[in-house]
Formats: sequence, C-alpha cells, structure tokens
Amino acid sequence: MNLAVNAAGNAIVGSAVPMFVRKLSLVMVLALLAPAVAVADDKDKAPPAPTASPAPPAATKAPPSPNAGKKIIFERVVAVINDAIILRSELEARMIPVLGEAAQIADLKERERRIEKLRGQVLDEMVSEELIVQAAEASKIDVESAEVQAALDEIKTSNNLDDAALAQVLAAQGYTLQNYKQDLRRQILRLRAVNQLVAPKVQITDEDIRARYDQMARRSESVSAVKLSHILFKLPEHPTEQQIAEAKDKAAQAMARISAGEDFAKIAGEVSDDVSTKATGGELGYFQRGSMANPEWEPVVFAMDKGDTRGPVNGPQGLHVFHVTEVQKSNLKPFAEMKEQLSRELRRKEMDKVTQTWLEELRKKAYIDIKLQ
Repeated sequence: MNLAVNAAGNAIVGSAVPMFVRKLSLVMVLALLAPAVAVADDKDKAPPAPTASPAPPAATKAPPSPNAGKKIIFERVVAVINDAIILRSELEARMIPVLGEAAQIADLKERERRIEKLRGQVLDEMVSEELIVQAAEASKIDVESAEVQAALDEIKTSNNLDDAALAQVLAAQGYTLQNYKQDLRRQILRLRAVNQLVAPKVQITDEDIRARYDQMARRSESVSAVKLSHILFKLPEHPTEQQIAEAKDKAAQAMARISAGEDFAKIAGEVSDDVSTKATGGELGYFQRGSMANPEWEPVVFAMDKGDTRGPVNGPQGLHVFHVTEVQKSNLKPFAEMKEQLSRELRRKEMDKVTQTWLEELRKKAYIDIKLQ
C-alpha cells in the first residue's frame, strides 16, 4: 500500500485503510512539510511534470499517463501522535456506533454541534489508545498470535458464531478477519500495558476499606427509602430570566418561613403550585432508592435526614422545596462480609484515577498534533 502526506495534513492512499492507526516512517513525517503527492493503486510512480515547451503538432498524441484510470483516494490526517497517524476515515469508522444518539436531535444546528463534540471525544479516545500502545511497545510488552486467536475463539464461542458467521458479521461492519485480529491484538496490548504499568501503583489498605465502610454507615448509602413532601413553584417549558428569578424568590421566602419554625405542610398548602398534593401538605409518599422520576434528585434527597428541608431544587416542572418526614435505613452487613466487595470497589476507583494521571503524563511527553479542523 502506498501512502504519502502533504503539507495540508492530507494522506493520499491508493486503497482503503482498514487499520485505526498507521505508523509513519521518518520520511513520512518529513513529508508533512512537503507539497502534495498523489500515489496510485499500483507501485509505479508518476513521471515528473514536463517543463514548458511549444505545443506538439496536432497529429501527435501525448503518451497515456501510467496512472490514467486509476482511482486516487485523498485522505486527511486528523491526528499525529509521535510516529503514528490517525486518518479521517478511521475516525469516521469509530464514530458509527455513537451517531445514533445525535441522529435523534431534530434541530439541524444542534445535531451538527453534538456530532462535532462526539467526534472530538472519539478522537481524544483514539489518541489515548495509541499512547497506551506506544507505551506498551516501549516497555517490550507484546501479545502472541496464539493469544489473539484464543481471544477470537472465545468471542466466537460466547456469541455462538462459526468462522463463516463471524466473517459475515465483520464484513457488515467493514472489517476483514485480518483487520479484526489486528484490532483485537491492540485491545489486548492496551489492557496488558495498564495491568503491568499502572496496576502496581494502586495501593488499597485495610484502613482505606474500613474508612469507606464507616462512611457508608454514616451517610446516604445506608438509606433505603424516604418519605417525602414538596412545595412546587411551577415554571413554563421555556421560562424567561424574570420568571426564574420570581420562582427562586418564592422558594427563598418559603425556606425562610420553614427555618423560622413554621409547619412545612401548612406552607405547602398555602403556596405550592402542585394542586394534587397541596391539600395533603405536599406529601408525595415513600420513595425507594432508584425509584425517583428524576434520578438527579436522589443524591439530594437520600442525603437528607428526617426533618431536613432542601431547596430550591430544579425539576422538569419548575423549582421544588423538599422535606423528608421519614427515613428507612437498610441493615448494613458486617464489615467482614463487605470487606472484599469494598476492596474491589476502592481498587477500581483508584485504578481509574491512577490510569488517568498516567495518561496525562504520556500526553505531556508525547508529540501530539490534532488536525481536526
């Protein structure tokens, strides 16, 4: 396969590029500063452009170009990571699984904005993946062909696929079996790099586990259900700044009355815009953890104790003032029974944090040039 890179950051290839990231030789890196070069499908190079000369006689025909009729595909480089590149086609291939979300957005401008944001996020992920692969190679970490085949066999077994069915599935996604094996090898290599280069830095002590258990015993994780009341200050679907300010002012007045010792149910009956609950003092009933219509309310509500009032809290209908009248706590298992589970939880969180720090260090040391615009 022939590949060149021009000054605009365009790679010019003679056939489709299936791999996510393709290595650049030193010559190709230098070619970033060179003028555009076109490369045809075969290995013959195009002859140099002739110098200006008088027009030939009308009867004389110019010899056909060796590249005549050949398909030339212009590719754009969207990122350079040390001695590797990511092509636009590779980025677009990775975008396919995430485009469904953006396709649901009716407004064209908003949809395009969302797609561009996703494109940037996916490219950032691809850059991180390449940095991990390069770190693995620098540390002489490798993956044997037999390991890739074993992983492939496991995928076939778990999905009940034979070779023909797997080939059909891969073809539908634009893969050949060889392409997929290359990608699978890189996935295994990245996991191995993280396990060997990052995991040893993660240290979880018994004191860490005990502190997490004590925190659970004190805080909202032990709350299984709450009995809730509210006061609603309604807002239209697209409120003005003035309407929002007025609702906040009403909520602040209600909070002030509650803080002064007035009965919550009495205030709800007087000022709440929820006609279905104001007659009962704003009572909503019991809510189990995970059952609230708006999941964003749960961190607020399940951190409250009996008698606590919080507000204003944003919601789809407007601003709410919440009041907890009862709290049901789950029976926390003994520390010995939860120790292993908590250890895994803490290790996973610490692993994520240390991996992120490691990636940031790799980025600082690497040459990265993003050409997405």
